[in-house]
Amino acid sequence: MGIGSYPRFLLALLSLSNLSYTIAHHEQGHASHQHQHHSQQPLSPKHEPWTSKYGQQIDLPFTGPLSFAHLPYTRCLDDPSFLFDIAILGMPFDTAVTYRPGARFGPYGIRSGSRRQREIRGYTMHWKSNPYAMHSKIVDCGDVPISPFDNALALDQIETAYSTLVSRPLKSQENSAGRVTQSVSLDSNPHPRIVTLGGDHTIVLPILRSLHRIYGPISVIHFDSHLDTWPPTNYPGSRSSVQSQITHGTFFWKAAAEGLIASNSSVHAGIRCKLTGIEDLEHDESVGFQIITTDDIDDLGIPAIVDKIRTRVGNSPVYLSFDIDVVDPSFAPATGTPEAGGWSTREVKRILRGLAGLNFVGFDLVEVAPAYDSNAEITGVAAADLIHEFLSMLVYEIETSASDSTEEIKKNEPRDEL
Repeated sequence: MGIGSYPRFLLALLSLSNLSYTIAHHEQGHASHQHQHHSQQPLSPKHEPWTSKYGQQIDLPFTGPLSFAHLPYTRCLDDPSFLFDIAILGMPFDTAVTYRPGARFGPYGIRSGSRRQREIRGYTMHWKSNPYAMHSKIVDCGDVPISPFDNALALDQIETAYSTLVSRPLKSQENSAGRVTQSVSLDSNPHPRIVTLGGDHTIVLPILRSLHRIYGPISVIHFDSHLDTWPPTNYPGSRSSVQSQITHGTFFWKAAAEGLIASNSSVHAGIRCKLTGIEDLEHDESVGFQIITTDDIDDLGIPAIVDKIRTRVGNSPVYLSFDIDVVDPSFAPATGTPEAGGWSTREVKRILRGLAGLNFVGFDLVEVAPAYDSNAEITGVAAADLIHEFLSMLVYEIETSASDSTEEIKKNEPRDEL
C-alpha cells in the first residue's frame, strides 16, 4: 500500500511524531554541549602550551605597538593619578616652518628608530649604567593631540599639556629623583621631567612658558645650525598678524621678549647658517645667547666646547633643546632646513656626555621629518640614540654609582642577538 493510501490524520500523527523526536534530540545535544562547556576549566598560564614551552609573549625589536624603546605606552593626560619621574612626550606640530614641512611625523620617526632599544638592553659603556634600571620610572606618554589648522590653538594645547604633566608629583618620592628640580624650583617641590619629541622648533616657546612658572627664567643650551632668535621682520608677511610672528626661526626672540630666558646665560652650539649680516649676530647677543660655531670643534676641541657651555649656564635651571639639523645631513638628512658641514653624531654625543650633572629641567629633540630620511632610517636611528643619551644624563645625577641593575627588569626577556 502506498503512502498516498493512508488517511490524512495518520500522516499528520506521523509528521508530529518525527518533529517531536527531532526537537527532543536537539535539546538533549544542546544540554550536553552546555554541560561540557561549563565543566571545562581554563588552564593557568603556566600550563598552557605556549607559556609552558616558550614563556611570555614578548615584543621583538621589529614587532609590537610603537612606543619609545618598547616602553609601556600610556595616555598620561587622561589619568591624573598616573605618576612618573621622566616622560617621553610627542609634540606632532609643524605648521610654523619656513621651508620643508613634515616634522609632525617626527615623534613617529624617532620611536620607529628606537625599536632596537629596550629596557633590558640599555646599559652603555660610557655611562656604565642602564637608565631604565636606575630607580626612576620612565614612561612613554604618547602624543599631544595638536591642531594642524590653528597655530594659536596648537601652542596653547602644547603649553597646557606640558604644564599638566610637569606639575604632577614624582612617582619615586622615596629616592633622589627630584633632587635637582626641587633645588631650582620656585615652589621648592620636586617635579618630573619631560623629554619631548618634536615637531618643529616652535614647540619650545610654549614649553618655556610652562617651565617659567615653575623655575623662573631658564638658561637654554641650544644645539642647532640656525640661531632661531631672528625678529619677525626678517620673514615676509609676518607683520600681518601677531601669531604669524611666531615661527621656528623666531621663537627664541619671542621667549626673550616675554622674559622666559635667563639673562646672558644661554648658548648656541653648532651654528653654521647663512646670515643677513653682522646685525643678526648683534641681535642674537642682545637676546642673551653666546655662540659656539661648528668650526669651533676643530679650533677648540670638544673639551673646550663642553667647558664653555658649562661655564655659560652655571648652576641655573637648564633646558636643552636639540635641533637634529645641528648634525651634518650625511648623518641626519631627514630635516626641514638642512645645512652642510655639521657635526657628526659621534661628536654631538661626546659633547652631550660632557654636560651631565647640570641642573636640567627638560629636553627636546626637534625637526625630524621622516619623509626626507633614507630607506635605512638613519635620522630616526640617530635621533633615538640621542634620546637615550638624554635619559642617561637625567638619571646620572640621581645615581652616579656604576652598577648594572638589569636584574630589576624581567630576567626572562630575550636579548637582541646583535
